[in-house]
Amino acid sequence: MPRRSGSIDVYLELGQKRGFAVALEWPGWARSGKDEAAALQALCDYGPRYARALRAARLGFEPPADPSAFIVVERLKGTATTDFGSPGVSPAADAKPLSPAELGRAQTILRACWRAFDTAARAAVGRELRKGPRGGGRSLDAILEHVLGADEAYLGQLGWPFTRDDPADVAGEIGRSRQAMLVGLAAATRGEIPARGPRGGLRWTPRYFIRRVAWHTLDHAWEIEDRRI
Repeated sequence: MPRRSGSIDVYLELGQKRGFAVALEWPGWARSGKDEAAALQALCDYGPRYARALRAARLGFEPPADPSAFIVVERLKGTATTDFGSPGVSPAADAKPLSPAELGRAQTILRACWRAFDTAARAAVGRELRKGPRGGGRSLDAILEHVLGADEAYLGQLGWPFTRDDPADVAGEIGRSRQAMLVGLAAATRGEIPARGPRGGLRWTPRYFIRRVAWHTLDHAWEIEDRRI
């Protein structure tokens, strides 16, 4: 069957309470909903925001007008991580190696996501972030620390070392972690990191690493934008 013009491949990660719709070729564009239809609608609704994040990268992304543009290419069984609110299952396509051209495109997308996060964080300095209905929600400083901690964990999943030089300088450490991610990603793409860790566990593939870093970065960029008063 011929593909529709403008169609976008997505995969679904469906847990018991929540599901994620994830654009296969556009790392960072992933949204959740209470079921498959809600997740696909949320992904469509966030298309314009994703386009703004990538605008300076000039990669030709065009958000769809409605969810009918999506082609579901894989359905994955979610886990407790899915229900908690994070995508946590790697699609089959992420096992494929990255070509040099794909690596360059992925690095461009990661840098665009980081710019979007930094822009949102700068705009929130000195501003209050709206609390949730039960008074919850991290402060800006806590979000920065959380993102840095996640980046450290993601580097560990990739198998690339990273140690903070100055724990008190969170902004500076975020910059260092990003550089480490670019270097580690390139090394993993060249096959310089074993697929299994020293205890035998599977490490993240380069494609899945890119996908998780981009999603987490944009998710918190958009959180800051939505909660800024």
